[in-house]
Amino acid sequence: MPRLARRLLACATAGALWTGALGAVAVTTAVVTTATPAAALDNGLAVTPPMGFNDWNAFGCNVSEQLIEQTADYFVTSGLKAAGYTYVNIDDCWMTHTRDAQGRLVPDPVKFPDGIKGTADYVHSKGLKLGIYEDAGTSTCAGYPGSLGHEGTDAQTFADWGVDYLKYDNCYNKSDGSRADYVNRYTAMRDALAATGRPIVYSLCEWGQQNPWEWAGDVGNSWRTTGDISDNWSSMLSIAKANMPLSAAAGPGRWNDPDMLEVGNGGMTDTEYRSHFALWSMMDSPLLIGTDLRKASAETLTILKNTDIIALNQDTLGKQATVLSSDGGKYVLVKQLANGDRAVALFNSTDTAQHMSTTAQAAGLAHRGIYGVRDLWAHTDYESAGTLAATVPAHGTVLLRVSASHPGTAVQNPPLLDAGVTVPDHIEPGQTATVSTTVTDLGVLPATAVKVALAAPAGWTLTPGGATQRAVLPGGKTFTTTWTAAVPAGTKTGGYPLTGSVSYRSPVDGQAVTAPLTGTLSVMVPPPSGTHYLSDLDWTSATNGWGPVERDRSNGETGPADGNPITLGGTVYAKGLGAHAPSTITYYLGGRCSSVTATVGVDDEKNGKGTVEFQVTADGKQVADSGVLTNAMGGKPLHADVTGAVSVQLTVTDGGDGNDSDHADWADAQLTCS
Repeated sequence: MPRLARRLLACATAGALWTGALGAVAVTTAVVTTATPAAALDNGLAVTPPMGFNDWNAFGCNVSEQLIEQTADYFVTSGLKAAGYTYVNIDDCWMTHTRDAQGRLVPDPVKFPDGIKGTADYVHSKGLKLGIYEDAGTSTCAGYPGSLGHEGTDAQTFADWGVDYLKYDNCYNKSDGSRADYVNRYTAMRDALAATGRPIVYSLCEWGQQNPWEWAGDVGNSWRTTGDISDNWSSMLSIAKANMPLSAAAGPGRWNDPDMLEVGNGGMTDTEYRSHFALWSMMDSPLLIGTDLRKASAETLTILKNTDIIALNQDTLGKQATVLSSDGGKYVLVKQLANGDRAVALFNSTDTAQHMSTTAQAAGLAHRGIYGVRDLWAHTDYESAGTLAATVPAHGTVLLRVSASHPGTAVQNPPLLDAGVTVPDHIEPGQTATVSTTVTDLGVLPATAVKVALAAPAGWTLTPGGATQRAVLPGGKTFTTTWTAAVPAGTKTGGYPLTGSVSYRSPVDGQAVTAPLTGTLSVMVPPPSGTHYLSDLDWTSATNGWGPVERDRSNGETGPADGNPITLGGTVYAKGLGAHAPSTITYYLGGRCSSVTATVGVDDEKNGKGTVEFQVTADGKQVADSGVLTNAMGGKPLHADVTGAVSVQLTVTDGGDGNDSDHADWADAQLTCS
């Protein structure tokens, strides 16, 4: 069950009237055209997107005074405060289940022995601010007293305690489903906060149910545009894609909020977390850390404290990035900055490295003979004649700040190089493949003493077929080297890194520059002859809505092997794959196989819930479709002819109604090969 669904379980079981909350979990990329946004809330707050911490993503209901105070301490000692992080926010579960005799909320005395006032005083003593959580319903999502009908009392209580930020949720809302009801409930708290006279940032959390970007500009300082984020790539990507088209609604004091950061929580790679942070910064999203900072890795802190990227998010012009292009999952986003610069993100949402490019003029800068370019991950300055290009790793983001304002300064920088590795689609063990490295000088000036180095994994051989050095590489010219890679027999299926570097010197001052050179060579092992269970074979890739795809178990939504025996219509299956929509599992066949068979359905453990559709695609052509299946339908046999296909994909969609409870089983899934 997705996290938002867990938070709303009490609402559902109590029969509370909330509209479409579980549907919000399945974030779609289709967004209605934005209306002209309302003027910003006139409270003088959040003139740049709020930055800070919220405990929910990492701790859920396990919040305490100790956690909040330790986080405040860490903000100071780690340099996060100096980087701009200000708010230390308490989410749900901080209070008791009943109000006091005067109708006021009561902090849990075990979790907060000094109360919220004492906690706020401590946070304030560190030069930071405290945030708190409530709900525009009769109860919070976790079942604690809500603020509906108590707005004045609760707002004054928060002000008396010294609260600086309010996240206002949407559970148990007794809504009739109309936009007017949403506007009225959230406006009531806006007015109550204003009446206290205390400056309190107001963050609406209605999950994008009523398109708040169209009406909430003068109600709150930010508004959630989607359902809750989860710590996995598919969740982050779907939310980012839903938030991208909403740039017209954002501005100083009024921000689109695609939910808190997951950076550091472990469900994504560092490359994916860098994309997460880059996109949220470019989209002027509130930057609220959602990990346990006391255990944060050095790489997590490097991402979160990247002041070059934070500067984009905190730019005083307050213009959210717009999508310049989005061809085949390759997104170019551009953000206008207050000093006239443009920030350009080359975001590769695909599963393989992609060459991406645009130009300074396409990004909105005037025509110039030379531009200054700063790589915001490498913190390095370059010059360019106008082209901005890079080979971007799978799920990665190259982030550049481009200026046309100081050509005299730009010409002092080394030229920007576009370096990449081109590899074949795949290679089988025991074979050789040709790869190539390309280096293009995108600058006005030549690069000198250019050297290319490339290495393969241990046990492989990688032999250059030509020169790896050039004395001079003129602007606009490309230097290509071919290499022969030999893959040892017995190598397992997977993506194997080819790593290296391009080193060169600036012709102006001889400055030495080194840029990374990376590629991934996919090794695919053909399946053995005969009929085999798919759960016993290695897939080439797998994505899943919640948790990992499971072998011989149902999907448990969190970690490996946390599911149950696969069960459909009362029949227990010892073998199979346990997925959660949306899911895609890819196997390499190498043209050697003929059929895929399985019994498919929603696992019995969901007790009547869940709606999914199973599809099998061979080399891009759909060869089997189960139709929409519900939990009550049990298992359905599925057969797919995959004769001659190089690869096959097993896909599960949500059946069109959101992915709550979509535990999808490929029971007894088998592959027959020659």
